[in-house]
Amino acid sequence: MSRKILVVAHDKPVEALRVAAGLTLADIELQVLSLGALPVGPEVDVQLEALAFADVTPRALPADAPSTWDEIARAILAHDTVYML
Repeated sequence: MSRKILVVAHDKPVEALRVAAGLTLADIELQVLSLGALPVGPEVDVQLEALAFADVTPRALPADAPSTWDEIARAILAHDTVYML
């Protein structure tokens, strides 16, 4: 059975993407959520490329929507391990 890991990009989105990109090397089911839009720049592009290669697409959730926290809570319950950076 494959482990399910969730990475939530909050305060340190670039670091969260680095962690997620590193986790693609493991035999896991990986989901990446971002609280608000991800930053732009070359350091982000490199991580997004690595995630795309592993067929992982980060989802940006609206930071100011009340439903965002409900969605994050449901995702936390559905995963074995959660990293929030």
